[in-house]
Amino acid sequence: MKAISSDFAPPLKLIAPFFKYGVIFYLLSMVALLFFKPSFTYAQMDVAGWIHLFLLGFVMVIIFGAMAQLIPVVLEVGHAIVDVYYIILPLLGIGVSVMVFGFWVMPSLLPYGGLMVLIAMVIFAMESIATLRKSELRTLTVKTVAWSNGYLLLGILTGFAIALGLAGELSVDVEMMLKAHVYAVLGGYVVLTIIGFSLILIPMFSLAHGFKEDHINRAFKLVISGVAVVFFGALFGFDKLMWLGYLVTLAGVVSYMLQIYIIAKLTVRKEWDIWAKSMVFAFGMLGLSIVVGLVAFVTGKESFLHAAVWFLVLGFISSMITGHLYKIVPFLVWFERFAPLVGKEKVPMLHEMYPKENASMMFWFTAAGVILGGFGLMTESDLFFKAGASFLFIGAVFLFTSMQKMLSYGK
Repeated sequence: MKAISSDFAPPLKLIAPFFKYGVIFYLLSMVALLFFKPSFTYAQMDVAGWIHLFLLGFVMVIIFGAMAQLIPVVLEVGHAIVDVYYIILPLLGIGVSVMVFGFWVMPSLLPYGGLMVLIAMVIFAMESIATLRKSELRTLTVKTVAWSNGYLLLGILTGFAIALGLAGELSVDVEMMLKAHVYAVLGGYVVLTIIGFSLILIPMFSLAHGFKEDHINRAFKLVISGVAVVFFGALFGFDKLMWLGYLVTLAGVVSYMLQIYIIAKLTVRKEWDIWAKSMVFAFGMLGLSIVVGLVAFVTGKESFLHAAVWFLVLGFISSMITGHLYKIVPFLVWFERFAPLVGKEKVPMLHEMYPKENASMMFWFTAAGVILGGFGLMTESDLFFKAGASFLFIGAVFLFTSMQKMLSYGK
């Protein structure tokens, strides 16, 4: 387990809005999900709008906030220009809103929203790289920060090209460019970020130590290679090259799962709290996503491919994020408001600083929603899909109220 220091962490007032508005975007995503049907194509503008609302509005906003906190802590250096985060959030939030409106109502607005998102992400990537250059550390987590930000830049550039293409301002092969864009952002940035910071956060919260890192180092190399192969295969229209990239990436993800299994066997903490439940569910959904995805490729059924992506995004990525929020947010609030009082008066324990009943309700409604929704996609059943979306919406309400209570604790 790596030791980390909070000496370089930015103030709560900078980080908290990312978590607050990220959860609001999550709630809006679940509301919108109620109006979709289980049969669709990813080329549909309304589907593209929802994907950007969820992935940019929730996933990326939360990750950016977490990275603002974790990057300097892991690198053991202060931010190069920490104040840019006050600019990143409004640019990203307004840009996402304009893009989603463009996808759903007025396509001509896409380049404007896309440009705002592009500027926000370039600022984030450049600041992260500048902070990275200040550090002399070269751990796996540091390497993932470097590579993931490189893929983020590729992803946002291809995304902006797509926005120009949809608005009729640029002639591009939107379908192939979309594959390059999605894989660079989802595989290159999000998955690499999860891999890198899992090595810090999961052992820290589970109190596991004394494990070798062979599997996760192999996973890192395979994933960066697989994403690069898929990206260039999509960019230049080589389908066979893309298939090779898919297989290499899959091998990397399996190697990552083996590393997490080794860490889980060494865990000292036996408490079955919201974080532990979320981690078990997340990795269960990752395994299910792989199985359903393989069935989709063998049978050629698009409905199974939709379900595989659903389990990956709403089951694995979303649960990894929400589970860690119940650890990260209480710590940030405690460090800001109660750390100065240690030794002077009684201070709360971290596990007392999140609403356990709300968290439990969020978890069970969300888990049921993911499973029901995924089954609805596989069978193209409107009943099961709408039931899943309804459960997810209720879970999102509980997450929203939990976040409000955690951020206001001790005020």
